[in-house]
Amino acid sequence: MTKSEILEEEPLDMKSTLKELKIIEKRDKELTFRGEKTYNYLKSFKFPSDKDIKEMYEDIEKLNIARLKPVHINKIIDIMPKTIEDLKIVMKGYSLTIDNEGMEKIIKVVKKFK
Repeated sequence: MTKSEILEEEPLDMKSTLKELKIIEKRDKELTFRGEKTYNYLKSFKFPSDKDIKEMYEDIEKLNIARLKPVHINKIIDIMPKTIEDLKIVMKGYSLTIDNEGMEKIIKVVKKFK
């Protein structure tokens, strides 16, 4: 049995994950069972353009909200919450609290790309 080592870890949004799975499928000729399930699940979504995703990521990052990390930003982009309540639900999965002012700023950015 081989021993695997993680060299680096980088959070991806769902569209980037789908692209990576396509690259892996092309390279390996087929995906693993989990890879295939994930690929089929992600194909069912309609994603914003790469340009919009990049701009949205940068705009949210520029808000300089304390403790907001790339993994949180990617999740916000994946879910695209419409209201502060929706954003609160998304953020409940993380040990991160954002004040109402910060949430309003995030929602404004997301609405700009809807």
